Amino acid sequence: MRGIEKIGLGLFLVGLIAFLVIPFLGSYRLSEELVLENTKEIHREKMAELLSPLYGKEYGSSFSFLAAYRDQFNPYNDDLKSQQLWDDVIWDDYTFPIAKASLQSPVKENPWIYFGLSIGMAVLGGFLNNFRKHADQPEGVKNNGIFHSSMKNRGWMGIVSGTLLILFYVVLYWFPAYLVNLVAMVDPISRFLSGNPASQWFLYGLIYTLAILVMGIRMFRKYRGNRYQQLRTASVMFFQTAFAFLIPEILVLLNQPYFDFKNIWPLDYDFFYEYQISTFLSAGGVGMFMLVWGILLILVGVPVFTYFFGKRWYCSWVCGCGGLAETVGDPYRQLSDKSLKAWKYERWIVHSVLALAVVMTVLTIANYFSGFSLLGNVTNQLHSFYGFAIGSAFAGVVGTGFYPFMGNRVWCRFGCPLAAYLGIVQRFKSRFRITTNGGQCISCGNCSTYCEMGIDVRWYAQRGQNIVRASCVGCGVCASVCPRGVLKLENGPEQNRINELPILIGNDSIRIKQ
Repeated sequence: MRGIEKIGLGLFLVGLIAFLVIPFLGSYRLSEELVLENTKEIHREKMAELLSPLYGKEYGSSFSFLAAYRDQFNPYNDDLKSQQLWDDVIWDDYTFPIAKASLQSPVKENPWIYFGLSIGMAVLGGFLNNFRKHADQPEGVKNNGIFHSSMKNRGWMGIVSGTLLILFYVVLYWFPAYLVNLVAMVDPISRFLSGNPASQWFLYGLIYTLAILVMGIRMFRKYRGNRYQQLRTASVMFFQTAFAFLIPEILVLLNQPYFDFKNIWPLDYDFFYEYQISTFLSAGGVGMFMLVWGILLILVGVPVFTYFFGKRWYCSWVCGCGGLAETVGDPYRQLSDKSLKAWKYERWIVHSVLALAVVMTVLTIANYFSGFSLLGNVTNQLHSFYGFAIGSAFAGVVGTGFYPFMGNRVWCRFGCPLAAYLGIVQRFKSRFRITTNGGQCISCGNCSTYCEMGIDVRWYAQRGQNIVRASCVGCGVCASVCPRGVLKLENGPEQNRINELPILIGNDSIRIKQ
C-alpha cells in the first residue's frame, strides 16, 4: 500500500506545479469596451481616457500588462493626491477586474481541464496519500521520529512549504491581479453556486475548503478509534463546507447578502461597518435576521456556550481558522513554543488585538449614529489599518504562512480577538477544564509536545492540577496521545474547577494564580 501513498504524493506535486505555472499562461489585450464594463459609472470616462494608450496592444504576460496599466493610472492619481484633491482621486482599485477581462488564455477557454490538472490533481493526490497513512500505526500518537522530519521540524521542506504559503497570501491580499488565470479557472463553479463570476476570494474559499476536507481525511486515519477527534474533525469539515462556503454563495444566488452565520465579531471585525449595516437593513427581513443573529451570538451565544463547554465549542468544532489549523496545520502542531516568554507575549499581544477591535468598533458605531459628524473619515482610516495589519498580514500571511515555522495556531494563539474574548470567559466563568491524574503520569512528554497552544501540559499533569488556561482550545489531542489516560476533558461543577494551590513558575518568588 506504500505505492498508493507515493502515487498520491506524485499526483499532488504535479497538481501543485500546475497551480504555480497557470498564472503565467496567456496574454492580455485591453479595449475601451472592457474598461467601460468593469468600472463604476462615476469613473468610466476618466478610466477610458487614462487607459486609451493600452487599447489594441497585446501583452505577453501579466507583469508587462500590469506595468503598463500602472504607468498610465498611477501618475494621474499621485498628482491628485499631491494637490490634496481628495474628491477627485480614484480610490477604487480596478486592476483585478480589468486584468481578468483583458485575459486571453487557454485557461479561460478550457477552465475545467486546467482545474483538473491543478486543484483536481492535488486533491486526488492528497486523498490517495492520506487514505492509507497511519493505517499500520497503533492507536495513540508517539514522538515517532517527528523531530527528524524536514517537513515537520523546520527542515528544508518545511521552509519551502512556508515560503510558498506566505507568497500565496501576499499575492492574494495585495496583488490579486496576478492570479486572474487561477480565478478564471474556477469561474464555472462560482457561476453555478452564486450566478456570479469568481473573485480571488472565491478561489481562496474553494481551496481553503478542499484543503480542510482532504486533510480531514488524514485526521480520521490518524485518530481512528478516538470518537472525540473523529467528531470534531467531521464538525469543522461540515461547518467550513456548509456555513463558510456553500450557504453564503447560495444566499447571493437568491439575491440575499453574503453572510457566514458562524462568523462572530470581533473575528468578523467588519460586522458593524457602515456598508455592512446598510446591506443588512436594505435586505429586508433576511438582512434584519442576520443582524440580530450576529448580535445575539456576541452577547448571548459566546458567554453561554463557553460557560458550558469552554472555548472548544467554537475554536475546535466550528471556526474555519481552527478547522484549517486542526487539519492542514496538524503536522506542525508540535512546533508551538512552550516557553514562559512565549506565554507572556501571547497574553499581551492577543488581548491588545482584542482591545484594538473593541475601540475600533465603539468608534465606528458612535460615528455611524452621529451621522459621521463625530470623527468623519477617521474611522475609515482605522478600518484600513486594522484590515491591513490584523485582517490580512496577521490572520493570513503570518497566521497560516507561519505554520511550518511556529506551529498551526499562531493566529489563534497570538492574534485572534474572538479567541481572546472566548478565553476570558473560559478562564473566569466556565465549567470546562482538563483534569489530570498526577499519580499515573510517567513524564513521557507527549501531551506537551503535541499541544498546539504552547501549554506545557506535562507540568500540570505531574502536579495533578486542572488545566484551565484561557488559551486552551480543548482540541483534546493531549488526552489522545497520553499512553496512561492521565488527562480528561470535563465539564464539571464550576466551584471545583480551579485548585487552591497556585502555579509556580521559575522559582518560588514568581507565583501566578491560575
